[in-house]
Formats: sequence, structure tokens, C-alpha cells
Amino acid sequence: MRADRDFAYGAAAGLLGDLLLGDPRRGHPVAAFGRAAGAVERVLWRDHRGWGALHAVVCAGGAAGAAALASSLVRDSRAASVALTAATTWAVVGGTSLGREARAIGGALAAGDIEVARERLPHLCGRDPQALDADGIARAVVESVAENTSDAVVGALVWGAVGGVPGLVAFRAVNTLDAMVGHKSVRYRRYGWASARLDDVLGWPGARLTAVLAAVAGDAPKGALRAWRADAAKHPSPNAGPVESAFAGALGVRLGGSLSYGGRVEHRPVLNTGGRAVDVTDIERAVRLSRRVGLLALGVAAVVSTMRKGGAS
Repeated sequence: MRADRDFAYGAAAGLLGDLLLGDPRRGHPVAAFGRAAGAVERVLWRDHRGWGALHAVVCAGGAAGAAALASSLVRDSRAASVALTAATTWAVVGGTSLGREARAIGGALAAGDIEVARERLPHLCGRDPQALDADGIARAVVESVAENTSDAVVGALVWGAVGGVPGLVAFRAVNTLDAMVGHKSVRYRRYGWASARLDDVLGWPGARLTAVLAAVAGDAPKGALRAWRADAAKHPSPNAGPVESAFAGALGVRLGGSLSYGGRVEHRPVLNTGGRAVDVTDIERAVRLSRRVGLLALGVAAVVSTMRKGGAS
């Protein structure tokens, strides 16, 4: 039973570290992984799914393998095991930085400085900021907070509970690869296919848990569940759909609709059609909901880890 307690203690310490410190300004391990993945891409890139799959295996597999080796080296020391789990959790989760960026944009909108809000939006999501008015920026921020609660916090904790430090690292590595090469541009439509599909698979449990916890932690549990059931399948992403619809219902707002990426306009279905339009005050509400969801996810991950270790003993 020791290993499950080690994960719980380490994950809690790592989440506390993220809460107090946020992401490091320099030398972030995820940024280092991104640079390494970029170097691998420069060697392997071909306009072919097979080469893209190899890229995903080399990068994500290499990161998970290194994490497994590190875990094996500290297995006999409880303090070292907890410390490794804490450091890894702090490195892979990003809830505090997510909230900080969202609040900075919300503050600019509240002050009437839409140009500053447009300048900061790319730090949070890939929308074209010049195509958005104040309400459109607020909606983009709330949608990004919802989706990244799953990607940057809950999903990592889920796979950490299942696979320990290697699970934490593997999930974040795949999620980072998806952000780098998983979009449907001319260069990455084939090469990034494997990374995008793998991210969909690994993101599936975390997205559903995020939706459940948003209903539990939000102001309108029935509204969150109703929006999830009615609208999640309409979203083009199998994982963003449940998360964004549940957040929309929990907050009582409408999400979705038209948006622009890289000059390409997409018309997405509206989520929670009975809700009101998003305004700037909903950014803070979304950040607080995200934080509550993250804390609840930590509790769930600790329980899952205990069950897993207990069943293996």
C-alpha cells in the first residue's frame, strides 16, 4: 500500500507547488520536451502517417521510458519517490498558469482595453484575436479554461493514478505533441494524425471525469448534465465536447458558435442553447470552477491509485 500513498502525497505536493508557484518562467521541462520533439520532427518529417506515428512513438515513448527509469531508481526510497512524483506533477499540470492567463485577459476586458486582451489571447488559445470583439474574447477564454482543465490538470492526474510518474509524463508528452503537430494544416494533416488520435484516446477518461466534476462543483449540476447529454456529441472534438458543454451548463452560459483559426472560419454548434451569452465576469467564474474541478480530481486520482495498488497486492 506504500506506493499508492506515495502517489497521493506526491501528487498533492505537486498540485500545491503549481498553486503557489505556477509554471517556471525559464527551463520548463515541457518546453524542453517540445524542443526535443521539434528536433526529432526535423529529422523524421515526411508527408506520411507512418513517419508521424514513428515521431509520436519516439517522443512520447522516450519520455515515458525515461520517467519509468527514474521511478525505478527511487523505488526503494519513500522520500525520493514522493519527491519525484511531486516534481513531475508540478511540471506537467498547469492549472495556475491557465487561471493566471485567463484572469489577465479578463482584467484587460474589464478595463475596456480590448487591444491588450487581443495581445494576450494567443498565450491561451489559437484563435485569431483580431476577429473577436470583447464578448467573443470572453467566450474564447471560458472555452479554453474548460478544455485545458481537462488537458492540463485532470487528464494528467488520471494517468498518474493509473501509471504513476510514467503515466503523468506520457499523457503530457502526447498532449504536447498534439498541440505541436496534431492540427489539420497542410504540413501536419498526415504527419500529425497519429499524435492527434493518440491524444484523443488518452484524453477520453480525463475529459469525462472533468465533465462529471464540473457538474458536481458547479452552480447548476442538473444544467451541466443536461447540456452534456444534449450537446457534447455536436462538438467536432470527442473530448472537448463533454468538457465544454458541461462547463457551459454549470456556468449557465452558451459556448460554441463561429470562431476563426489561422484565417479559417469554423461554425460550431452552440453548447447549452438555453444559457445566456458569456460576459467578462464569467471568466473568473470559469477559473474558480476549474480550480475546484482540479482539487476534486486529485481526490479521485488518490482513490484510483489506492484501488489499483490494492488490487495488485
